[in-house]
Amino acid sequence: MDANLSQHKLHDIANMGMRAAIGVIFIVHGAGKFNEGFVGFLTGGLGLPAEMQIPIALAEMVPGILLLIGIFTRMSASLLSIVMLGAIFYVKQAGSLTGERGFEFDLILLASCLVVIVAGPGRVSASHMIKKLPRWLH
Repeated sequence: MDANLSQHKLHDIANMGMRAAIGVIFIVHGAGKFNEGFVGFLTGGLGLPAEMQIPIALAEMVPGILLLIGIFTRMSASLLSIVMLGAIFYVKQAGSLTGERGFEFDLILLASCLVVIVAGPGRVSASHMIKKLPRWLH
């Protein structure tokens, strides 16, 4: 009985750690997209309009914050998975796993987001504390 309870606590702590790490990474990377250098990368390197700067930055920051808090985690991780697929296939063109245009970091973030989608927010989250929140919003 005690071993089972201890194991559940470890799972909850690991789940919270995974969410927090992913959330912080996306918050920092999203905040970095508010600088002028990113606008140059969008317009020159990717051929996208400069107006895409704010939506792309917010598409990383807002779900990152929600993951960190532990609310709407599955939806946030789903959105971030789509962002990572775009980074792998559109930005880096899935050229090589390592090297100059390597996508190994993006692949790890994608896999981590998929784990969060499957595992959910866990018990150490705002979703668990808000009892009236429908389960599909976890």
